[in-house]
Amino acid sequence: MERLFADGWPAFITADREANRHLGRVREVFADLELVLLDGDDELVAAGWGVPICWDGDPAHLPEGYSDSLRLALTGHDHDDHPDTLVVMAAQVRPDLRGQGLAGALLTALRSLADQRGWRRVIAPVRPTLKARYPLTPIERFATWTREDGAPLDPWVRTHWRLGARLVGTAPRSQTMTGTVAEWQEWTGMVFPDSGDYVIPDGLTPLRVDRDLDQGIYTEPNLWLRHR
Repeated sequence: MERLFADGWPAFITADREANRHLGRVREVFADLELVLLDGDDELVAAGWGVPICWDGDPAHLPEGYSDSLRLALTGHDHDDHPDTLVVMAAQVRPDLRGQGLAGALLTALRSLADQRGWRRVIAPVRPTLKARYPLTPIERFATWTREDGAPLDPWVRTHWRLGARLVGTAPRSQTMTGTVAEWQEWTGMVFPDSGDYVIPDGLTPLRVDRDLDQGIYTEPNLWLRHR
């Protein structure tokens, strides 16, 4: 699973300090919510995972995003809360097998985990992959873009949409990635001579660089989709 999830994501995605504080324990506490799909030869073809939270179904009460969902799941676990919502945190298909319907099968299987536990709602903070081509467009505006047939413009959002998921909110600050200028230069293959905002490869929004503080901060937006 680690090898699978290492592919297809920008190098800077691991620089979310808030998420990194929680991920180790999340993987331990919610190991039963990790799911893999195997082919006929028992080879890994796709994998995904989620966390349980309490959510009343009101879009105004959604978590702030990806990192906040991790925090809420662990806080609920420590307080012995009774979750009612599965948050699908990640779903990845082996690169050579993409476009064959495995992503939909994986998301369906993850929704089944919620059914097995009696959780009424399934939501996902989705990273719209096409947004990287429009980093200057606010996520709220991007969320409204559709094709001529009415389907979402973004292909990953469209995969969820075809399964019945619908947009219920945006998460403008779903994750925050922080690193030194040298680290960002390594992650992006760019040079940042001055302080300011930079459009970076695979970035959904610009990176803000502060040379005086030797720091780059990138805030990643997501879209909240509700499967049920």
